[in-house]
Amino acid sequence: MHNSQPRVLSILVLHGPNLNLLGQREPGIYGSLTLTAINKLLAATAEELEVKVVPLQSNHEGTLVDAIHQALGQHHGIVINAGAYTHTSVAIRDAIAAVNLPAVEVHLSNIYRREEFRHHSYLASVVVGQISGFGAQSYLLGLQALVHHLQVASSS
Repeated sequence: MHNSQPRVLSILVLHGPNLNLLGQREPGIYGSLTLTAINKLLAATAEELEVKVVPLQSNHEGTLVDAIHQALGQHHGIVINAGAYTHTSVAIRDAIAAVNLPAVEVHLSNIYRREEFRHHSYLASVVVGQISGFGAQSYLLGLQALVHHLQVASSS
């Protein structure tokens, strides 16, 4: 009798520039939780969802692009807070499109209630969806939404 293990979904969580300063950077906008605390919340949520999360933070656009490329064959989807690169990086947008992995864009603040230049996302057209404005909860909602999307896709 063949005992087949169910596949464990693996989700890459990318944190873009300046997110390493969470907790001290403009807490009125970004909240008081540190990136370490957000990653712990993500790990706890992943455990509840029975998935694996692999977080990575970088201030460097090329590092984020490389991580997206390397996700192919390693991860089933991506949760990404590209930070300021959301509004400037065609390279990150093209990387997401190229690997064709389901991705969810998240933001701590509501980018549409902020400066005009933050209202445009280069990622929006290549991601499954966007969640913004709920602080750290945006990440958890994004993870839940992506896992649900992947489970529905694999059952159809």
